[in-house]
Amino acid sequence: MRCSILGCGWLGLPLAKQLIQQQWSIKGSTTSLEKLPLLEKEQLQPFLVQIDNNKIYGNLTAFLETEVLVICIPFGQQKNNFKAYQELAQAVANSPTNKVVFISSTSVYAECNSSISESENTPMNPDKHGLVALENLFLQHPNFQTNVLRFSGLIGGTRNPGNFFKEGRVVQNGLAPINLIHLDDCVGILCKMVGGNHWGEIFNAAANSHPTRKEFYTAATLKLGKTPAVFMENLDFSYKTVSSKKIQKYFDYTFMYPDLMALLS
Repeated sequence: MRCSILGCGWLGLPLAKQLIQQQWSIKGSTTSLEKLPLLEKEQLQPFLVQIDNNKIYGNLTAFLETEVLVICIPFGQQKNNFKAYQELAQAVANSPTNKVVFISSTSVYAECNSSISESENTPMNPDKHGLVALENLFLQHPNFQTNVLRFSGLIGGTRNPGNFFKEGRVVQNGLAPINLIHLDDCVGILCKMVGGNHWGEIFNAAANSHPTRKEFYTAATLKLGKTPAVFMENLDFSYKTVSSKKIQKYFDYTFMYPDLMALLS
């Protein structure tokens, strides 16, 4: 089993290490020459691949000699590079790769004051139309099958939520429910997905619990022995709660951290 991971950072590298333990052969990309030896040390076949100024640079032919491609690049680095992703999609179509996982975000959904699912009727966030367009480049391509995996807010590893809001900061919407997912669950879901039989779908992924912003981040900050920010209890907020029922059903996945507050106990 062969998998290439485009972007071996906060999520991509732990995913690669876990797949290697499951006997996958992994190619991993980085944008840094200095990181190539690190990837090799972790038993990945390292590649230097860069996306910049609407171009993609690197040995894509060799990198895409694989079965599954996981595109694991933060949206902030994807913006303004649509043509580069068109080039990538065409390169995938011309390669042996037949499955793609595109990592996206539940920020594509609007704050509609309700629980949201992957339904076509779910209101979308107009500010994220560029991300949806990137999803569709791969999801709608006829030459390979794609799963779009929309993660909620990412925590775990180097992302300690106790550091998200500085002391003295005034934070609005303290009573709004939050949507987060732990790194270990991101990796667990992806391991199930890349080796699974369900393709051509959109999936949401968020922990099952949705504590308020004030409740969660206050506890996370106190756990570090720091002074929490000030969370306003205004009632004029918009929100959404992300449902992960579909991904749990399709992949028989049980969250390692379904209760966000339990992470802080």
